[in-house]
Amino acid sequence: MMDFDTRIPIYLQIIELIKKDIVLGNMKKGDKLPSVRVMANHLKVNVNTVQRVYQELEREGITFTERGKGSFITEDEELINKLKNNMACELLKKFVDGMKELGYSHENILDHLSNYMKED
Repeated sequence: MMDFDTRIPIYLQIIELIKKDIVLGNMKKGDKLPSVRVMANHLKVNVNTVQRVYQELEREGITFTERGKGSFITEDEELINKLKNNMACELLKKFVDGMKELGYSHENILDHLSNYMKED
C-alpha cells in the first residue's frame, strides 16, 4: 500500500508513480498494466480512481489499450525519453527554486552544485 499525500489528488500521485516506474525501467515498453481491479486492490484505492489513471495515461500517449487484452506501456522510446527529461526539469526547478529561497545567486547555486558533483 502506498502512503498518499493528502494535498495532492490520489490519481495524480498514481500517475506520477507509474511514469517514474516507466522511466526507471521497472515497467518496460510493451508491458501489460495490471487490470483496473488488481491495481485498485494493490493500491487500496477505488476502481474509479485507477480507471481515471489509466484514461489519463492513455490520453497522454504513455499507454495504449488493445480491446479485450488490456492496457500496455507505450513502445515509443522518444516519448519515454521526453518523460524522463520533463521529470529531470521538474527536479531541477525545485532545487533551483529552493536555493533561491535560501538567498543563493545563480553563481552560488552553480558553485554548490559543482562542489556536490565533485564529492559524489
